Amino acid sequence: MKDQLDALINQMIEQGLHYEDAISEFQRRFIRKALEKNDGNRSKAAQMLGIHRNTLSRKIEENHVDHRAKRRK
Repeated sequence: MKDQLDALINQMIEQGLHYEDAISEFQRRFIRKALEKNDGNRSKAAQMLGIHRNTLSRKIEENHVDHRAKRRK
């Protein structure tokens, strides 16, 4: 996994992606995936991510995460 992450980081740098944009995009996708895996339940998603529910809610707003997470089938 480290090699994949290194390759991704190299691509992002080569394409001129700024640090803040990369962090925001990572957070947005990481949070969205945690919400999906927990059927939109913020408390469970926050626990999965190891953060407080209020912190998760703040990051959802800051990063413009679609809070209506797709439900698993």
